[in-house]
Amino acid sequence: MGLKQLISDLRSCADKEKAAFLPRFFKTGPGEYGEGDKFFGVSVPDQRKIAKKYSDMPLDFVETLLSSEYHECRLTGLLILVQKFERGNTQLKGDITRFYLEHVDRVNNWDLVDLSAAKILGMYLVGRDVSILYELAESGDLWKQRIAVVATFSFIRMGEFEHTLRIAEILLDHPHDLIHKAVGWMLREVGKQDSAAEEGFLKQHCRTMPRTMLRYAIERFDDKKRKMYLKGEAV
Repeated sequence: MGLKQLISDLRSCADKEKAAFLPRFFKTGPGEYGEGDKFFGVSVPDQRKIAKKYSDMPLDFVETLLSSEYHECRLTGLLILVQKFERGNTQLKGDITRFYLEHVDRVNNWDLVDLSAAKILGMYLVGRDVSILYELAESGDLWKQRIAVVATFSFIRMGEFEHTLRIAEILLDHPHDLIHKAVGWMLREVGKQDSAAEEGFLKQHCRTMPRTMLRYAIERFDDKKRKMYLKGEAV
């Protein structure tokens, strides 16, 4: 099995209607965040199946996938990395994490981030030095900043909220709604584990944080409490 066969497998699952829809969905027009991205029109479940089939391929194979202009090639490459990471020993996990960071510029759309950041970078950093998360958060790069906050999902699942809340504060004034959504999502996940931790953050920032961020964070609250936060009255 090789790269040509994998691309053939992707093409065999392609849907023309999906291929026409996805460029609009992922904002690939001039000046948009996904500018220039191309699509075969393959669903994520089909990509997961293909990634599993090729999960034993070496990292240079994945590197070629990540260099592709086709979105599904990059995502399939990242899904292969996730599978390798989950099965790997400590040394392999470290190698994959370093590879991920070396190619982070190719993790360049929100779904690519969301399906890889916590499962690779986040999981590897649990119990280790997390300074790279703050470097990414302070980078000024949209996708690196989304990686930084989404990677903390792994910490949230283990009951550790410090890094999520600190990075959320760093990103409070970010101009892009893709960061607002990601931060709000992670705050909501904190609340699933510890409602007091989430509400402590919200009471401090709800009057000034972006509305999209706030709406994502309070999505699970009852209607009365949501209205209080949206009016800034829950302080």
